[in-house]
Amino acid sequence: MDIVVVGAGAWGSAMAIHAARHPAGHRVLLWGRDARQMAALQAGRENTRYLKGVPLPAGLSLASGPLEPLAAGADLLVLATPMAALREMLQALQGVQAPLAWLSKGFEAQSGLLAHEVCEQVAPRLRAAALSGPSFALELARGQPTALVAASRQAELREQLVQALHGGALRVYANDDLVGVEVGGAVKNVMAIATGLCDGLQLGLNARAALITRGLAEMSRLGCALGARSETFMGLSGLGDLVLTATGELSRNRKVGLLLAQGLALPEVLASLGHVSEGAYSARTVLERARAHGVDMPITQAVVGLLDGRLQAHEAVAHLMERDPRQE
Repeated sequence: MDIVVVGAGAWGSAMAIHAARHPAGHRVLLWGRDARQMAALQAGRENTRYLKGVPLPAGLSLASGPLEPLAAGADLLVLATPMAALREMLQALQGVQAPLAWLSKGFEAQSGLLAHEVCEQVAPRLRAAALSGPSFALELARGQPTALVAASRQAELREQLVQALHGGALRVYANDDLVGVEVGGAVKNVMAIATGLCDGLQLGLNARAALITRGLAEMSRLGCALGARSETFMGLSGLGDLVLTATGELSRNRKVGLLLAQGLALPEVLASLGHVSEGAYSARTVLERARAHGVDMPITQAVVGLLDGRLQAHEAVAHLMERDPRQE
């Protein structure tokens, strides 16, 4: 297959590296917006900013410049952009005939929409799907075992993604619950901030386990209110992604919580990351969507208070511990 991966950050580079190594012998092109960055990748054959120490396969092509002509000849497009850039990319690619999958996780800040809802607005004719699950880009790029979910309401599209990307170090499972998969990918980032805060305050492993479990309950409540199936949240894109992001040392969202626990202000925290923390940008939107549907999300509410500067770290924890008891 001819595969074009859009976005040369950590995830785009990792997915392009995997696809270029695939046993099927795909022809893979990694496209980046910044011409200087792509020239540096071509010269050094390594993404030193995001995936230091992982060489780019010899057969992986690199490009910048106009994207539409490159996309027109592809058999598969993979969008590896932050949620903030997804709408613009979908608008630019709305005329392509090839199937398209995004790696973006979260709610769009301005509209409060999930990725598939944005797509329905701006590019309803695209054959589009979500790729999600417990995955750090660096580990996939290194060839370490990883599992993802290909989520779409179209069975043919799900099967195309499995056939294209399943193999080598990557297992791809099909799922038709697009809403559930995307809610899991969005809410787990917020819960990872809360868990990082918990660990940064040294509240202990009991507290961490309780927080992850109650975070899963919040995720499930919101997802079911939006039309998802409850069992989706016990799978890779729900519980799996939550555990990884809340506990993994490579998690950017967890690091936000750890740094906030040290007393750093949010702008300082975000400036120190060097990557995008989707949880920091989408937490307020998650809470707004939950309130619109009458869904109680106390952990999310505490995280938003912390990010907005209305609560200090110890106050955010106190708000959770002082809640009235309830039946699980």
